[in-house]
Amino acid sequence: MSRKRFDAMNCSVARSLDQVGDWWSLLIVRDAMLGVRRFADFEANLGIAKNILSDRLKRLTEDEILERRGEGRRVDYVLTRKGRELGPVLEALRLWGDRWVFGAGNEPLVAQERGGGARVARLLRADAEGNVLDSRNLEMAPGPGADEATLEAFFADD
Repeated sequence: MSRKRFDAMNCSVARSLDQVGDWWSLLIVRDAMLGVRRFADFEANLGIAKNILSDRLKRLTEDEILERRGEGRRVDYVLTRKGRELGPVLEALRLWGDRWVFGAGNEPLVAQERGGGARVARLLRADAEGNVLDSRNLEMAPGPGADEATLEAFFADD
C-alpha cells in the first residue's frame, strides 16, 4: 500500500509533509543536526531497519535535504541549507513534547546558548521591527500562491 501524496495540494504544510512527514525522516534530520553522518551511526542511534534507513536517506537526498558525500563505504550524509532550515520545525516539536509529553522539569534535552550559557525557553517570532509576536497577534491571510480551492476553503467568508 503506497502512502498518499500531497504534491497537488495547494498547502505548504501538506507539500512539506511529502518530503519530511514520516517520523523516520524527521528523526534522521534530528540526528544529522546533532552530528550523525554515517549510515551505521544512524542505524545504531535510531534502531531502524537497514532497508527503511536506506529508503529514507535516498529520499532525503533526492529532496535535497541531505547531501551524500564520499564513495563506497566512506559515505557521509550532511544536511544542506534546506535541511538545516528544518531546525525550527524540530525545535517546535521538541518544545511541544517537553510540555505535553514529558512535562515541565522532565525534558530529555534543553536548548541553551553555546558555551553553557543561558537556557533558551521557547521559540520567538518577530515582526520586521523585531517586536515579539505570539498566536494572539498572528493570523493567516492568503499568500501570493493561494489558488481558488485554498481561497474557498479558508477565506470564503472574508
